[in-house]
Amino acid sequence: MRTREAGEVFGPRMALFADVLSVGLATAAACLPLVTAPAALSTACAVLRGAGQDQPVTAGRYFALLRRRLRAGDLLAGGVALAGLLLLAADLALAGEGLPGAPMFAVAAAVIGACAAVVGLRACGRPESLTDWRAALRAAARDAVADVGGSGLVLLAVATAALCAWMLLPLAFLAPGPLALALTAVDVRRSAAVLVQ
Repeated sequence: MRTREAGEVFGPRMALFADVLSVGLATAAACLPLVTAPAALSTACAVLRGAGQDQPVTAGRYFALLRRRLRAGDLLAGGVALAGLLLLAADLALAGEGLPGAPMFAVAAAVIGACAAVVGLRACGRPESLTDWRAALRAAARDAVADVGGSGLVLLAVATAALCAWMLLPLAFLAPGPLALALTAVDVRRSAAVLVQ
């Protein structure tokens, strides 16, 4: 990071924070059709990863990259994620209706849902997700098991984003930016640890 220049009001970290928020707004807008959510989050991670290579982190670059990559595989990934989310919601609703063994079933469903969310979100943070979702999911599943600390960080980032959105609804439109930054940081952290070994 460069240092603050004479006359500059905010330093480079504040500029990155503003860029993360603008990418978050762009990602929130791109996620509105729901089936585009994985592609939108993956694109946000790619744009934020480019900050380390001195590429601009702007909403314009985000939408340009998203336009180039929206394809059938991205929409299929979104459909699978949406179906999984609806299935988890239905399972938890059934468990809440007092079925026999409901408490254990609810815990099992929540654990499975959390594991699936971690793998899916870690896949969004991987560079492979730009071209090949299957490879990204395989690598994310390996990383989720090998890097339990990183998986915990992903869950913590999701919980923080959900808590912020719950406390103040307009923050829901900014939350995808910091979430994408967290996913990117977890992936970069894992890649650096693999290189050191």
